[in-house]
Amino acid sequence: MDLFDNSKAKRDKKPLADRIRPEDLDYFVGQEHILGPGKMLRTAIEEDRLFSMLFWGPPGTGKTTLARIMARKSRSRFVPYSAVTAGVKEIREVVKQARDDLKYAGIKTVLFLDEIHRFNKAQQDYLLPHVEDGAIILVGATTENPSFEVNSALLSRLRVFVFELLSPDDLKTIIYRALEDRDRGLGLLELKMDDEAPDALITASGGDARAALNILEVAGAEAVNKHAGKIAKDLIEQVSQRRSLLCDKVGEEHYNIISALHKSLRDSDPDAGLYWMGRMIEGGEDPLYIARRLVRFASEDVGLASPRALEQAVAAYHACCFVGLPECVLALAQVVVFLATAPKSNSLYAAYGAVKEEIARSGHLPVPLHLRNAPTRLMEELGYGKGYKYAHDYPDAVVDQEHLPDPIRKKRFYRPSDRGYEAAIQQRMEEHSDKGGGPKK
Repeated sequence: MDLFDNSKAKRDKKPLADRIRPEDLDYFVGQEHILGPGKMLRTAIEEDRLFSMLFWGPPGTGKTTLARIMARKSRSRFVPYSAVTAGVKEIREVVKQARDDLKYAGIKTVLFLDEIHRFNKAQQDYLLPHVEDGAIILVGATTENPSFEVNSALLSRLRVFVFELLSPDDLKTIIYRALEDRDRGLGLLELKMDDEAPDALITASGGDARAALNILEVAGAEAVNKHAGKIAKDLIEQVSQRRSLLCDKVGEEHYNIISALHKSLRDSDPDAGLYWMGRMIEGGEDPLYIARRLVRFASEDVGLASPRALEQAVAAYHACCFVGLPECVLALAQVVVFLATAPKSNSLYAAYGAVKEEIARSGHLPVPLHLRNAPTRLMEELGYGKGYKYAHDYPDAVVDQEHLPDPIRKKRFYRPSDRGYEAAIQQRMEEHSDKGGGPKK
């Protein structure tokens, strides 16, 4: 495998995004928080003190490009693999060659393993000794949270660097560089963009440089053939068709967005709630997943402050089952607004949490005898049901008797708030207590 192959004929056949990859740190765009002057990673690259590391971030933010620059700067052999197609057999061959190169020629090997989270535990474990003894410099790349997707033994041997979405200014730099570069970019086509086209391209790409360059390449070809070399906003929108929103249905962003939806509803912000719900729907999320989360929210954060919240959420779930997309979106929107504007209470959530803690602490306490059924003579003789007071035989169906096991009698778990319908519940509980029944004060 050649260290680097820059033959022009070979390069011209590659997609634009691959052709114009920067080959030096000075031309790398973005990630200033890890590559700015004096930053540890930049210093390590410039001083050829490479170590195994993990790049974590969204697609198109420069993970592969930076790995290539690192290898070039250190004159190392760069071996790229995708964990989707590679296995232990391929890695074993790389390691063997890497050890020979290091021993006989002093050449280091940078193994770039894209989508490293796709490797299973056994495959990741195979990398451990070779990373630890320095046979290879492993640079893993992942779009998933490594805390969940990379096993702890391997993760402890890698330095994690977080890549961020590229800013609009970063993307403009990359776009105009591609338009002007006459050797590797589109400069020979002498394309012109109208004033609104760059912003449309940035919006369509969602912070992903590869997506931006792919759209630009197709738009450039269309512009040359049909629009006299002019790239307008409408052409960008036509080529991109619809923006590919970042809402990975299994990845970390999936959980980030559902968290944002949940917290927006908790903070009674219907506009933000609708936005995050829309982000999930337009990103391809299953509406039933969203509906299930709303059912959970209805009990966790609204509860009995608004008893209709659960009804609304369950109705929205069934609406999604009945009509599907796109018609069910309005049912989801309705319940999002209802939940956001409903009075909030986490009293049920707190009450059940307290119950779980008590059960863990006190174990399986016996049911008081007077609350037990006595379907047989023996059970009656043993005192099952003895002394039980039937509530409907008493005024207002309020009776003074203990319902918890003796060791935790008079324990309070549910404490209603003074918001919404729970204020009425609180008043009723106090009235029952004054009459000798209900919960204890």
